[in-house]
Amino acid sequence: MSTPFQLSSAVATALAENRPIVALESTIISHGLPRPRNFAAAVEFEQILTDAGVTPATIAVLDGVPQIGLDAAGVRRIAEEDLAKASVRDLPILSARGASGATTVAATAHLAALAGIRVFATGGLGGVHRGASDTFDESADLSTLGVTPIAVVSAGVKSVLDIAATLERLETLSVPVIGFGTRIFPSFWLRESAHTLDWSVDSAAEVAAIMRAQDQLGHGQGIVVANPIPLEQQWDPVEHDRVLAEALDAAAKAGVRGKAVTPFLLSYIVEASGGRSLEVNLDLARNNVRVAAQIAIEWAQLREVAPLHG
Repeated sequence: MSTPFQLSSAVATALAENRPIVALESTIISHGLPRPRNFAAAVEFEQILTDAGVTPATIAVLDGVPQIGLDAAGVRRIAEEDLAKASVRDLPILSARGASGATTVAATAHLAALAGIRVFATGGLGGVHRGASDTFDESADLSTLGVTPIAVVSAGVKSVLDIAATLERLETLSVPVIGFGTRIFPSFWLRESAHTLDWSVDSAAEVAAIMRAQDQLGHGQGIVVANPIPLEQQWDPVEHDRVLAEALDAAAKAGVRGKAVTPFLLSYIVEASGGRSLEVNLDLARNNVRVAAQIAIEWAQLREVAPLHG
């Protein structure tokens, strides 16, 4: 069978020569940021990696073909075209129909790992939604990480989700959650949530060592690297709590339920915060990309010293 994805020449060379690579999702560009700022952000995220000596691998499905690494035209397409939001379950449908889609955290992690990329930077991880005991609404990000060997750097999960249930689910799936310089799980716009973590690291080299040990022990799960936004960049906690409470109340009064709740809340929060939440979103994403670059560099060096499959 032919390879079910297409590598850019830069990514193919980096894989062949064991150079550091970081995967980037496309949903944050197509669905998470407004135009035209989304295009500028996509270019900036890739430039941060390039400047650090790391090959960026932005992932999307274009005309039915999963692309691992986009050229300039591909980056513009994910920013300007109205693309479907593609999770893992959607990939074969897009492929069969020759359609295009922006990949979620789950789909990006799946395709990156399939190509042999082991480090991935995103904004926030998907999780268990509030009220999931009634709606069963849970992001495929979690179940995908339960079977996908990749380290995902994220600023925790958004505070609109059920953070406690998300952490419980990751534990059930045997996915390690490691705080990067913290023992407290971050909640996206804020550095901290009410939940402590069992494990933390102080360096990218420690993350790479854990990745290597996980391989040696025969695990196939991913790793969540919980990386809090710098203190000076986080959203003011008082304003955050006020806007979040308003958003939850507005959703209840509007009768919004099920999968429509989170998009409603996020849209409300951006508007009610006067765009402040969006600026924090961009800052934390940049920070995650920088940390992912450090991990990818350490991972490449570790494999150079002691090669192991993966």
